Amino acid sequence: MNPFFHALGNRAVQSWQALNFDPRAFPALAARLLQETNPAQNADLDTVLEDFLLAEEQPFQTQSGFGQPELVVFDHPRLYIQLLFWMDGTTDIHQHEFDGAFHVLQGSSLHSTFRFLDPKPVSAHLRTGTLKRLRSELLPTGATVPIRAGTEFIHALFHLETPSVTVVLRTHTSPGTGPQFTYLPPHIALDPFHHDSLTQRRKQLLDVLDASGHPGFPKLVFEMLDVLDFERGFFILQNCVSALRSRGLWNNATKVFKKRHSSLAKAVFPTLDEIVQRDLLAGLRGAVDEPEHRFFLALLINLDSRRDLYRLVGQRFPGKPGATIARWMEEIWETVPEAVPPMEARLEQLGAAGTGGG
Repeated sequence: MNPFFHALGNRAVQSWQALNFDPRAFPALAARLLQETNPAQNADLDTVLEDFLLAEEQPFQTQSGFGQPELVVFDHPRLYIQLLFWMDGTTDIHQHEFDGAFHVLQGSSLHSTFRFLDPKPVSAHLRTGTLKRLRSELLPTGATVPIRAGTEFIHALFHLETPSVTVVLRTHTSPGTGPQFTYLPPHIALDPFHHDSLTQRRKQLLDVLDASGHPGFPKLVFEMLDVLDFERGFFILQNCVSALRSRGLWNNATKVFKKRHSSLAKAVFPTLDEIVQRDLLAGLRGAVDEPEHRFFLALLINLDSRRDLYRLVGQRFPGKPGATIARWMEEIWETVPEAVPPMEARLEQLGAAGTGGG
């Protein structure tokens, strides 16, 4: 077990015990301990990795699947410390079922916080509402942020370097704060830990029919959308959006879904449009290597106002943000010409959404 994180964990247990393990006090306590010990400066990551790979005595490892990978470096019945490695840029917009704090050990991140306004439960696992971005900020190496369980703290991290590593000092769970919703802007919240095996297999089978060019694929999708409940219909529609668009059948699918679910359907189509746009920009980001260009595309994926785009570009790169962005777009056009139309479409959207978060 790594000495640095063993000492940090023991200190956290003792400090929290002095507060009678009050869950309301833990986010501030965890953030203070991470700031005081400053793992980014004082924890030797190479030593941690070598110890984890070679030493047999290690804390119990979870099966969460969070992180790429997740390493538990301290474990106690009340709390634990995890190192989360990130090879991909983004985490979903999400809330937590635990309290604590996170610390940027390596790399930097774009951090955004949100509120989900006017939530309406559709099922136990899906809600509609309006996701409002409150603030986006650049977190450098060494930055620390408290985590509060539940809807009070909805956030997303987009990791700007590969790999990025965060330290999380956290409780195991905070009862009564679940489910741990994931949010699809602008209107859908869903429980990612709810597994509907039948729907999953149906999506996989539809993928087979699509990939093989089965002539009955569109008809089967439309018939499913005509009879399924809102939750399962949404997942089928989300799964098939690209296939239906490529066949010129998207409008037909939307008519079927709207007829089946009337006013509820209004939340779906802006959400699916945003998913398609973000996925396209994320794919383009994967096709460029220049760090400045990847930074720009990360902002386009995550922001909803031109004001914030200019603010964050100007924060990292001196000079006029508009001129910097124009230069980046020209440079990207020279290497990935197909990237320009989606970038221009996103910039136009940001201009129309100038009242976004600060």
